[in-house]
Amino acid sequence: MNDILTISNLKKAFHTSDGEIEALDSVSFNVKEKEFISIIGPSGCGKSTILSILANLEKKSSGDIKFKKNYTIGYMLQNDSLFEWRTVLENCLLGLEITHQLTKENKDYVIHLLKTYGLEEFMNEYPTRLSGGMRQRTL
Repeated sequence: MNDILTISNLKKAFHTSDGEIEALDSVSFNVKEKEFISIIGPSGCGKSTILSILANLEKKSSGDIKFKKNYTIGYMLQNDSLFEWRTVLENCLLGLEITHQLTKENKDYVIHLLKTYGLEEFMNEYPTRLSGGMRQRTL
């Protein structure tokens, strides 16, 4: 099987007023097609930092990251990132809007999913009206 992701000597340092905090030091691994991997470790060891770098939410300090062409990744943040000024439906459609893929069929499918996950009554409400579990299902 081919590698779809290769990470070599990935490093990430955060700069604070107290100095530099090394979050990642020389992390290397490959992910093959159809392979399922887990990143496991104690709190603060850099698991979320790796994912944030892969999702382009953080910049790496150094190292190489190579994706096979035509691969995209999805990443669910630990805390929801709903926009409080957008309704539940508008939040759910945001990714389609950004990628210019919002069609009537896609919107209808999102509405179907909201119904499936018990959020039909809250589609036109704002996130402040949702419980924590409902906020997670909105993502």
